[in-house]
Amino acid sequence: MNLLLMILAAVVVAVLLALLVVKFVPLKMRWLVSLLLLGATVFLVYKIYNGVMEPINFNKDKRVRYAKVIKNLKLIRDAEVKYKEVYGTYTNNKDTLLTFIQNGQLAITETKNVEKTVELGGGITKDISVKVIDTVGYEPVLKYFEGKEYVKMFEVPGTKEQFELATGRVEKVAGLEVPVFEAKVSKKPILVGMNPSLIKQELEAIETDQIKGEFVSVGSLTEVTVGGNWPPYYDKAEAIAKKE
Repeated sequence: MNLLLMILAAVVVAVLLALLVVKFVPLKMRWLVSLLLLGATVFLVYKIYNGVMEPINFNKDKRVRYAKVIKNLKLIRDAEVKYKEVYGTYTNNKDTLLTFIQNGQLAITETKNVEKTVELGGGITKDISVKVIDTVGYEPVLKYFEGKEYVKMFEVPGTKEQFELATGRVEKVAGLEVPVFEAKVSKKPILVGMNPSLIKQELEAIETDQIKGEFVSVGSLTEVTVGGNWPPYYDKAEAIAKKE
């Protein structure tokens, strides 16, 4: 809207100046006025170009910044998921999660069918197949984080902030509560130094192709999910980068 108003104002001013030049400026002085108008035109073109490009550059820059933040959120998510595999719940202690990555062990299981005879009553029996899960060994959690900067996963890239980490329980169905976790950070410190009006719009984003709301987050304290609130193209970009 501001850009449109600027263009309309420039057109009106140009028309008025042209009328004034024709009516009041002597013929000998018109070259000087022409130079001034040329300078004004260059300035207006520059302002209009910036007005067009600023939102485009903002979107490019924010995606680069968000991608780095999301990379760390995914590490936190992966660590929490592994932690729950072992302990049946999540943790909100950052040091505990880091220690788990470095020293934790995951059970390697094997599922097989075992034939079992059951009594049906009256001397009647029936052979049934039962699935049995056996632990056949263990593997280090660290195996899944090799080559990844998990030690810095709680640091928000490009800022001095750390992710907030919280856990809770949510009623999935009547009478059944399940553990949940959430890691998040406000968009504000991530976007520091960028256009304030565009940052304000970003904090209020509700479009499906945007990161909705004020935070970048993974997990939730109100619903059962380990997903992030970012749109799919952040995951696609990472997958493409891995292939390349």
